[in-house]
Amino acid sequence: MSRPQLLLDGVSRTFDGFKAINNLSMVVDKGELRAVIGPNGAGKTTMMDIITGKTRPDSGKVLWDQRIDLTRMDEADTARLGIGRKFQKPTVFESHTVEDNLRLALKGGRSVWATLFHRRTGPENRRIAELLDLIRLTEARHRPAADLSHGQKQWLEIGMLLAQDPELLLVDEPAAGMTDAETMWTAELLKSIAGDRSVIVVEHDMEFVRELDCRVTVLHQGSVLAEGSLAHVSAMPEVVEVYLGR
Repeated sequence: MSRPQLLLDGVSRTFDGFKAINNLSMVVDKGELRAVIGPNGAGKTTMMDIITGKTRPDSGKVLWDQRIDLTRMDEADTARLGIGRKFQKPTVFESHTVEDNLRLALKGGRSVWATLFHRRTGPENRRIAELLDLIRLTEARHRPAADLSHGQKQWLEIGMLLAQDPELLLVDEPAAGMTDAETMWTAELLKSIAGDRSVIVVEHDMEFVRELDCRVTVLHQGSVLAEGSLAHVSAMPEVVEVYLGR
């Protein structure tokens, strides 16, 4: 039986008279993969800002695990709860190797210097190996991150998020700038991650969303316009008018 992990109920947020989020309500179940689409200005980024504590809503409820009020928390608090966020542009340590990027991201709270030079344990090594295999970068483990392709940097950053063992990943336009092959494999990666943890993907690429094969939420003017499979929402005249028909 599904269990809500994230609940937004009647959430609104106004900036200088502009209602970026307008009575937004959405439920994401534990282990669910969800795609969020919508035109520019629909409120997708503000929604993620509110979930992660970067922005506080003017009204409404944002509950984590049905009991924790996220509106009282900042970004550090939500990260400690297990909410990880990946922005559109990958942010990796380009002068460090792929493997060291993952080590730096592992839970533990050490400084960069301490992380790179501490005695490595068996469990850490096994976790690094698992992550390298998952993100298809085992053969690149000793290469500087700067040498990776754009798509590989995206995968590395997803691996770095997973190294922190989050319960929810918010992923912003992961397919942007990727080749067709990288795009398809990224969809497979995100599908493999979901189930063990929840994943919310904000995306514009409809082929990528189709490959995700998951529930889709369409935002428009800060609220939910439609929800369901991509085939279902794509057939709705109001969705075609405000988004897909453009």
